[in-house]
Amino acid sequence: MNWQKFNGETLHVPILQAVEDTIIREHQLGNKLKIYIGTDSQVKRGIVEFATVIVFLREHRGGFMFIHKDRKTHNMSIKERMLIEVQHSIDIAYQVCPLLEQYHVDLEVHADINTNPNFQSNTALKEAMGYIMGMGFMFKAKPESFASTNCANKLVQ
Repeated sequence: MNWQKFNGETLHVPILQAVEDTIIREHQLGNKLKIYIGTDSQVKRGIVEFATVIVFLREHRGGFMFIHKDRKTHNMSIKERMLIEVQHSIDIAYQVCPLLEQYHVDLEVHADINTNPNFQSNTALKEAMGYIMGMGFMFKAKPESFASTNCANKLVQ
């Protein structure tokens, strides 16, 4: 899995090592971190492009993120696409969870799913919320899901 920084620079170490190095560096600088993981997708000419982000937010000091992009040519419903987004986020959250517990860093998983039933993505809300919370993670949906709704969204437009 290839990960990069927002400036396009490729991470040359596995994502777990990059996350741990980042946590250690930020703690040494005196920063309190919280991590947010989210995924968004966009359909373009039959290709679904996914972007998953790990957002590191420093308390009162801004933040930064690591990015992974993926593509699928599979034709899917909006509900299936929303649940695949959630799966991408859960996969990463599950991988980094032991590190976050070790370094006492809080985590939220964000889903680009609207809480308003008038939007199509809402059809996946109950399943996504159950899946994320069932895995033991904090869950946020629109309008509070900035990691997926704002950060990842910028990368698939």
